[in-house]
Amino acid sequence: MAEKDITEKILESYNDVFSDIVNVLLFNGKAVVSADELEDQAPWAYYKSDGKIREMERDVAKRWKKGNIRVACIGMENQTQADPDMPLRIMGYDGAEYRAQLLADHGALHRYPVVTLVLYFGYKKHWDQPLSLKECLEIPPEFDQFINDYKINLFEIAYLTREQVEQFQSDFRIVADYFVQKREKGDYIPDSREIRHVQETLQLLSVMTRDYRFEEAYHDGKEGGLRNMCDVLDRVELKGRQEGEMKKAREMACSLFDMGVSVEKIAAAARVSIDVVKQWVVPSGNGAK
Repeated sequence: MAEKDITEKILESYNDVFSDIVNVLLFNGKAVVSADELEDQAPWAYYKSDGKIREMERDVAKRWKKGNIRVACIGMENQTQADPDMPLRIMGYDGAEYRAQLLADHGALHRYPVVTLVLYFGYKKHWDQPLSLKECLEIPPEFDQFINDYKINLFEIAYLTREQVEQFQSDFRIVADYFVQKREKGDYIPDSREIRHVQETLQLLSVMTRDYRFEEAYHDGKEGGLRNMCDVLDRVELKGRQEGEMKKAREMACSLFDMGVSVEKIAAAARVSIDVVKQWVVPSGNGAK
């Protein structure tokens, strides 16, 4: 996800959302992983290349623990486009975690698995790139049986069934519902479901759709918070209307100014201040009258 640094805390980093995604996508909605059994895992892994220490960064990673026993490391990667190198990337992330276990617990008997989920948010077409290591490689036939394969766990969010979407209990249900609707109908009709992590939900939608009106709606609020996607869409539509009206007022002001109408009369007609009118007409190369 190229824009993953745009947010300080992305939606999936909340334990309630993370566990919800894992339980629905891996366990068909069964409550296997509890939010209070998760703890943050540093998303960075390091490796040595050309004599230099280099860094790899996951989108989100969590440790799943039962008491003091670590059961697994679970990571998530968000994708807006199909990446032909995804199996290589995931193998690198997972391998770095296994190596960390080896270095930290040298000689220990307990080893835990690493699982990575790739969440693909494209809704115009299915993922059409390799899903396994072997698909990424040009392997001579003589070597094929000796090459270990490595498959990724890909989940196409926009292609989930309606039953799967309804299994989500966290804010991720809103995200999944949005992309499923966009795929099915090309449009989105919001519902009144309350959003718990408002800013993070809207940020994720903005980054995954490249439509930053969602995030802008959060920051544009003057009074009262956003409770659900109905509120969000209302605010987006209101801003759109206001911007449209302002554009028409500016076009009218420039036209009147070119006709020789005074700035004061233009301001009265457009119902804006004289300073605003000057900002509109001066950049056009005219001098304020």
